[in-house]
Amino acid sequence: MTTHHGTSGPPLAPWDSPQGPPRRSRTALRAILVVLLVLALTALGLYVAKSGPFARDGADGPDPAATAQARDFLADWSHDRLDAAGARTTHPGDASRILGSFTSGLEITRPHLTAGVPREAEDGAVEVPFTARMPVKGLGTWTYTSRMTLRSGKDDRWTIDWRLGLVHPRLSDVAKFRLDREDTSEPKAKDRHGKALTSADFPSLAPVLAQLGNGGQGPRGAIRLVDRASGEVLRTEARFGAKEVTDEPAGTTLDSTWQSAAEHALAAEPEHRNASLVALRADTGEILAVANSPATGFNRAVSGTYAPGSTFKLVTSSALLMKGVVRPDTVVDCPKHLVVGKEFHNVETSSFPDATFRKDFTESCNTAFISLRDKLAPTALGDVAREYYGIGQEWHIGVPSYDGSIPAPKDETEKAASMIGQARLQANPLIMASVTATAATGRFRMPHLVPDPEDTTKTTPLPGQVSTDLRTLMRATVTEGTARILSDLPGEIGGKTGTAEVSDDAPNNGWMVAHRGNVALACVVEGGVTGSGSAGPILHELLSRVPGDGE
Repeated sequence: MTTHHGTSGPPLAPWDSPQGPPRRSRTALRAILVVLLVLALTALGLYVAKSGPFARDGADGPDPAATAQARDFLADWSHDRLDAAGARTTHPGDASRILGSFTSGLEITRPHLTAGVPREAEDGAVEVPFTARMPVKGLGTWTYTSRMTLRSGKDDRWTIDWRLGLVHPRLSDVAKFRLDREDTSEPKAKDRHGKALTSADFPSLAPVLAQLGNGGQGPRGAIRLVDRASGEVLRTEARFGAKEVTDEPAGTTLDSTWQSAAEHALAAEPEHRNASLVALRADTGEILAVANSPATGFNRAVSGTYAPGSTFKLVTSSALLMKGVVRPDTVVDCPKHLVVGKEFHNVETSSFPDATFRKDFTESCNTAFISLRDKLAPTALGDVAREYYGIGQEWHIGVPSYDGSIPAPKDETEKAASMIGQARLQANPLIMASVTATAATGRFRMPHLVPDPEDTTKTTPLPGQVSTDLRTLMRATVTEGTARILSDLPGEIGGKTGTAEVSDDAPNNGWMVAHRGNVALACVVEGGVTGSGSAGPILHELLSRVPGDGE
């Protein structure tokens, strides 16, 4: 009989002894642990390299050349350069012909096309989504999303795969779109003093009245998807206008004096370029004038999407002043060039060594503003624009409007461009007139065209010293800076000019904003090259026609 001391159960196997496994077993175990450790470190390395905190920006993203080709295609389409747009596709002739028939057949006056975030697709292709805002003459804006696919050829040139579904996802060989108008009579409206407003008296109000009508009722219509062979309606894609129209004139905040002056100012533009402007009361946000040239078509003054250029330096300056980065007398050098991913320069490559921030503002020095980018967080401009200026919040002005977008920059180059109102920033004269009013008074008031609008905006007043500094800087821009064209007019006028790049092969847009007394204004001229040379004369003509504040 065998006696077991201190244990119960069967005898220990040799490898169950307290001394552990034999040397060979321990060696095998260590080998297994090493393999597991190597696998874990490899996985960690992939995480760090591709998606971890030390990932390289854009290292595995789509080729920037593909994105540039997509954006240039959208720019060509938007500016009616249809042959150029078609040339970027696999079927140039078909593309240019169909883009033209699509916009003309649906009476789309000027497509506004915005590229989304690109992504890599199968077989090395790149897919770029985009948003299309299609202003339908006299009715409103049809907005939808689509996407395009690009492939790299033997010469490494990216080409867009042409297909009908690129123009609109439902456009096909068997289905097309048709515009049906239900009412073409002009709605009735009156100004703040009860005077009738008609497009016969105020031609550039045509798109505004079409959208406003009797409380926004106006002409009606629809875009419908129809069978190409039978004409059968397959679905209604978009509706415009109200179901019922009354004879009661719609009340507005417009002022016939200011509106007439705006009409004459745009008509005096010598090159007849597309232009628009807005004038509003700074103390209430009431819109006094909305003018567009050409008079019919897209209401670009309130629904357009433009880079605001250097007029946005009002917001950038607000952020810098509030954080204490600068004061007007702080020295911020203004060199000719500054490289942040790409070369930035000033208009006419000007430079002002040892300039003060006041000089940088009045001469609109891009390089000085860009040099301060590291003093602000990536989201700072968007946060200030939204919290203090109401940009990006939902405005209820009485007609459809675009209320601005200030997205956070994707990289340092975009952050640099955002400092001077470029990159992906989007605004229009309505927004920039409101920015000017807020800067001058220190408080945002939601712009509106109709009395007693719904107001869901929530903003914070600017610090008093910041508003004082902004007024001083704008006044100096008129008396000694780039807005000197307004200096011969009576009154304490303040202003800011802006030049905004559109694309590599299109002339810059020209901007100018101004305030006098209780009125703030903004004007953009497409292809105007410079703000002082294009928008400046228009605002000068406008202000010269309205004595005092016009109130």
